[in-house]
Amino acid sequence: MRGRGTAPFVWLRKPLGVSEVIYCLQKEIALPAAKKHRQAFFVAEVLAVIFMGVVAAAARRSGVSLLLFPELAALSHDVLTRPRGKWASQPLRMILTPVLAGVAGIFIARHAHYGAVAVLLIVLASLLVIRVLRTSIAPALSAGLLPMVLGERHWMYPVAIFAGLASLALLLWAWKRYGPPMTGVQPPEETIDDELEANPTHRFWLVTMIAFVLVLASVGQLTGLHFILFPPLVVMAYEILGHPELPGWMERPALFPVVCFLTALAGLLAYREFHGDVAGVVVTVAVSILLLRIFRMHMPPALAVGLLPFVMTAPNAWYPGSVAIGTTTLLLWSVGCGWLTKSLADARNSVDTSSI
Repeated sequence: MRGRGTAPFVWLRKPLGVSEVIYCLQKEIALPAAKKHRQAFFVAEVLAVIFMGVVAAAARRSGVSLLLFPELAALSHDVLTRPRGKWASQPLRMILTPVLAGVAGIFIARHAHYGAVAVLLIVLASLLVIRVLRTSIAPALSAGLLPMVLGERHWMYPVAIFAGLASLALLLWAWKRYGPPMTGVQPPEETIDDELEANPTHRFWLVTMIAFVLVLASVGQLTGLHFILFPPLVVMAYEILGHPELPGWMERPALFPVVCFLTALAGLLAYREFHGDVAGVVVTVAVSILLLRIFRMHMPPALAVGLLPFVMTAPNAWYPGSVAIGTTTLLLWSVGCGWLTKSLADARNSVDTSSI
């Protein structure tokens, strides 16, 4: 018999079913696994920042500024935080694809001035490299376009890319072998990243991407603002226009230009404050990672945006402005293409229905 203020006897409660017991056990196991994954993820992010600092130091000491290939920030962050991801699973092609695209970009840049046709040729050549190697290393598009945008003509450029990517591949091997295991729980973000990094699935992605590149490159040619089509933007276009049906790549897509503008501004301010030194690179990469976390944005190429001032000749306030224009155009372009595709599909369905 129990008193008025006492709790009911435990043995009088309804016993748990087998399914409920299994659910509770899975939940108890998953919590420590998720905590370990978050800890390993944070360590991987710190390692990516340190790696970019070492690369920046090597670039400064050697005098080869393009050792600091901006897409290294995107690649290092992605493969170290997701060692089971698509990019990390193909280390050899992670090296070869950007290097070969860089060779194509240098070749065209040495024989043509900046213009819409030359830019399109580089993008198509880079896409061909990706297709021939059967890879999903989209940052190769940025590697191909960077020489044209920067006015780089020296064959040292692909050699510098090779050195940086080979170093990253070695670090990835060591991280997989000796780093904390990142297995067990796979967050939903990893699925989104894998799908974004997969080859494009949309039926008309190539047409929409070619049109996008031609329009922005023409604007850049007419205005002289070549960084309206900054190289990482082509990678973003490849991923977004190739997977327009994929939700979740950002919690609020309308803020996509804001995030890229802020990373570009952070890079420019860090470049000026630290006079292009190693500390500026470290701060830029760390701030860019933080911004992507705050806005819950799954777009690794955005990490490369902040590093472009460190390889530009004379970065100024036009750079973050150009980034804002380019990313806003891409956002509107993807929305417009989605609306057009839906309208055409609805029209075709209505015709089919009426014919029946």
